[in-house]
Amino acid sequence: MAVAQKELPMGIAADITIILVAALLGGFVARRLGQPLILGYIVAGVIVGPYTAGPRVSDVHDIELLAEIGVALLLFALGVEFNLRKLARVKWVAFVGTGLQMLLTTALGFLLGRLLGWEPYPALWLGALLSLSSTMVILKTLMARGSLGNLASRVMIGMLIVQDLAVVPLMIILPELANPGEGLAQLGLAVLRAGLILVAMVFVGTRVIPFLLKRIAAWKSRELFLVAVMALGLGIGYATYLAGLSFAFGAFITGIVLSESDYSHQALSDIIPLRDVFGMLFFVSVGMLIDPRFLVSNWVAILVLILAVSVGKILIFAGVVRGFGYRGEVPLAVGFGLFQIGEFAFVLARVGLDVGALTAAQSNLVLAATVVTMVLTPFVSRLSTPTYAWIRRSQGKSPSPVLPMVSEPLRGHTIIAGYGRVGRYTANLLCRLGHPYVVIERDQHRMDELKAGGAPVIYGDAASSTVLEAAGIHEARLLLVAVSSAIDVETIVRQARILNPRLHIVARATRLGQLEVLRQLGIHEVVQPEFEAGLEMVRQALLHFDVPTAEIERLCDTVRAEYYRPIEALNTDTLTLRRLRRARRSLEIVWYTLGEHSPLAGKSIGASAIRKRSGVSVVALLRGDRVVSNPGPETVLEAGDQIAVLATPAQRLVFQHWIEGGTPEPAPAALAAASVAAPGN
Repeated sequence: MAVAQKELPMGIAADITIILVAALLGGFVARRLGQPLILGYIVAGVIVGPYTAGPRVSDVHDIELLAEIGVALLLFALGVEFNLRKLARVKWVAFVGTGLQMLLTTALGFLLGRLLGWEPYPALWLGALLSLSSTMVILKTLMARGSLGNLASRVMIGMLIVQDLAVVPLMIILPELANPGEGLAQLGLAVLRAGLILVAMVFVGTRVIPFLLKRIAAWKSRELFLVAVMALGLGIGYATYLAGLSFAFGAFITGIVLSESDYSHQALSDIIPLRDVFGMLFFVSVGMLIDPRFLVSNWVAILVLILAVSVGKILIFAGVVRGFGYRGEVPLAVGFGLFQIGEFAFVLARVGLDVGALTAAQSNLVLAATVVTMVLTPFVSRLSTPTYAWIRRSQGKSPSPVLPMVSEPLRGHTIIAGYGRVGRYTANLLCRLGHPYVVIERDQHRMDELKAGGAPVIYGDAASSTVLEAAGIHEARLLLVAVSSAIDVETIVRQARILNPRLHIVARATRLGQLEVLRQLGIHEVVQPEFEAGLEMVRQALLHFDVPTAEIERLCDTVRAEYYRPIEALNTDTLTLRRLRRARRSLEIVWYTLGEHSPLAGKSIGASAIRKRSGVSVVALLRGDRVVSNPGPETVLEAGDQIAVLATPAQRLVFQHWIEGGTPEPAPAALAAASVAAPGN
């Protein structure tokens, strides 16, 4: 008998599923059209929002709450990447210039509000809303364009950070303008709270966070490490929210503190996927706020507001940045990049509605302009370069590029992935040779050992693109993959090939079947430690059975060539190296001692015709404590002299037979041995 089951709504699970599918389709279309993914996400939000027909999200407010996590994670990741030393170069335009920009933009917004017929108080709110730019949008735009490393991006990020910090006092001051005395008291309390939180963060960041992460890293649990990083970023952010400050501000401060630790690169690598997913929710939630009918019915006012804000903010930003001494394309790049209205305008507008400073129509007008300017950002930000080029051409000058702003990186160095036994020996030899290198290691104890020895080390997983880039993979000359896991070796090699296709890679193979996989990945050299150890043990064993050394070396070369054939077939450099090794073994310097009855004793090198009669070359002579390099033909040899000769195995056998009292012609036994030892036989 069938039992009817009551169908239960999935609630937020269904909403997230709808959003993911819509975002996937929107992102796919945007990518095929060559547009940024955020544009596809915003369009997806319009489609699944409450103002359009078709599949829609049942509870927009829940998605907005999740989107706040996306903003917090973005600022947390920004804090981890944030470097006070890099910002020091733009500190004046960031702190002083941003304040000037916000005042000028607020004045512009006030004038626009009055022109639109608004009362002075709402017009002032409009100016404050327009003074903010979008950290979320511009960061995603810069990431998509690969422009985070230049000077213009540093100026933009510095100004955005100060704007985000200014949101808290704006939320306190604007509602209290009707009562200035009480508003100043509230602002003073907010500044005091922020100062106390910063002091607490400095203490926690220098004492608690490093201790906690070090203990967790020692447990070698990547899952627990990720949970710890998320708990720190969002937990401290929530604590700042409870203290009356911004949730995202707390997450950003946590990221800054974490950026000074040894675990920043791995932390950033772990949270990037979560940041991108929750960031996608933010942009979809922005799209869900767009009401197409409101856009159509108020398009004139919206268009006027967008044009006035865009042109005004571009001129204000460019003028302020230029006033602080920046030249070239930088002022235009900042102006075209930060012209939009920021996501914190949504927060401020909601506060304005709650206190009755803004009407619903006024809030919707600002909201529509904010969303449209966000959508236009990826397109408008690209106009700085052609605009600057056009200006320079009109002046009869050639454009100068936006200068990169990066710290001094390692160049031509070696990256060692894994500091086990193999990685340790390799690092020690490179250190003795004075060759620059950097080690990537996830084991906390090994990392402590490296740091104690002053070796350059980065904590993290070498399969992470973030960690590899922190190790300078784009400028590296060689990558040595010394980890023991076969899967890890292949993952690291694949990621390294994506980041730097020209990089030379030497990898450790764990099994014979892995050689073919590594060959397809373009490995330059493979070392199999167990095989090499076994081959050395066989070589030592054969020496005890009186097998000639040359024959042992020939056998080892043959076996090694057969074993590594998949790699040698790909890499001609490896074949050349092995041929050189064989040539080196066939032509060695050997020392001999002349006995009292040696036919060479008492004769000069020239009179004995050593090279002509035996083929060897005398390259050194040791007599007592005196060393003679390259002795001439007039040098007389004496009994007890030690002479160094350069010769092939066959020539050495002839020479040894001669100095022991025989003739320069080899004995029959020597001929047989020489024929076996000769290269190529």
